[in-house]
Amino acid sequence: MTEALIGFALVLALVLMRMPIVFAMGLVGTLGFAHVRGGSILDERGLKAALSMVGRQITDTAQDYGLSVIPLFILMGLFVNKSGLARELYAVSHVFLGHFRGGLAMAMATVAACGGFSAICGSSLATAATMSKVAMPEMRRYGYADSLSTASIAAGGTLGILIPPSVILVIYGLLTETSIGKLFVAGVIPGGLGILFYLFAVRWVVFRNPAAGPAAARVPWPGRLRAMRSIWAVVLLFVLVIGGLYGLFDVAPLNLTFSPTEAAGMGAMGAFLIALARGGLTLRGTFGVLKETAMTATSLFAVLIGAQIFSNFVNLAGLPEALLGIVTAHDVAPFTVMLMILAIYLALGCVFESLSMLLLTVPIFFPLVVSLGYDPVWFGIVVVVVTEISLITPPVGLNVFVLRGVLGDVSTGTIFRGVTPFWIADVLRLALIVALPWLVLVLVLPGQMGP
Repeated sequence: MTEALIGFALVLALVLMRMPIVFAMGLVGTLGFAHVRGGSILDERGLKAALSMVGRQITDTAQDYGLSVIPLFILMGLFVNKSGLARELYAVSHVFLGHFRGGLAMAMATVAACGGFSAICGSSLATAATMSKVAMPEMRRYGYADSLSTASIAAGGTLGILIPPSVILVIYGLLTETSIGKLFVAGVIPGGLGILFYLFAVRWVVFRNPAAGPAAARVPWPGRLRAMRSIWAVVLLFVLVIGGLYGLFDVAPLNLTFSPTEAAGMGAMGAFLIALARGGLTLRGTFGVLKETAMTATSLFAVLIGAQIFSNFVNLAGLPEALLGIVTAHDVAPFTVMLMILAIYLALGCVFESLSMLLLTVPIFFPLVVSLGYDPVWFGIVVVVVTEISLITPPVGLNVFVLRGVLGDVSTGTIFRGVTPFWIADVLRLALIVALPWLVLVLVLPGQMGP
């Protein structure tokens, strides 16, 4: 256990010194594995065992068919972006909600815009960056305060890692061998709660300061119906991916059920055909999408390999078993242990970005949580919700810094001040799904509601 704790501290130190996390976890994991196996870092037997483990891990990851779901979902999101659907999602949300005070901010915090785009993109940072270019000019044109505008975009973008298909949920499922299909379905109710709580956050802001979100002109129903016709592709793509994954089409005469990889492939092909039909693709644009997909997927695979190397070291050093032994010896209630884990996640979220935090902590906490009787699907959703909170938590809040980079004339302090009500809404949602696990499991595993 001591070696694992020292390794964990070394990874934290190296990451804080700006070393890429893939190298930090890979280096510490390799040297730590050699030390535990050989009794010393310089022991020849330990080094050979560590290098053999690293080579085997790289080979196994490269040959893992299940990992193909990651580049396919990334490809789907990039094709969707190329098709221009993000602007149409915002236009539809505008015509339905723009006439309310704070309506444009609500649009950014609901499934009609950020939620809808993130559901087919799967990336919080991509959603925040894309929707800031689409929505910020319009919100300024209608006199919205920069604090509310940027905060609603930053917070709405966090829905991208929970609303299916989510790359973060895919990585969690691969790390823990948990059903990706069940994780996707389990994310529906917490995602809906996030949307609802964000609406309350916007209402609170405009209640305190009506000038922060003035109402726009009401659009008559004929205009709303015309706008709805433009987003049929979004609905079709979402139903195709999620419906096929969870057996919506498993009825006669279709009898179709997709695996996660098959669903991702169908989604990528569907997004490609939509972008092609809408005239959003050129030969150069298609090559650019494929290149960006390859680069993004490669970086994710590298980080995943580093995390698995570190996980092998942690497991060999016996940290999960030692933590369970401590909990058992001191007769700590499972719920108390969960609260302590969540407190650690919230603290780490202030200094780590979401994927790094997930990869670093899940190998340590997952065996402990499962041994205490909690459902792995429920824990995955809880981890993702905590990760969402970290995306808008000072002093890191990556969504905030993405917006700061895209919108150079808005200060970081302004965005953080505006995002506070949304951060509080996320904390309340986290408390709700921790206290009531059935909110997560009711669609997936009825009767398995945790200890």
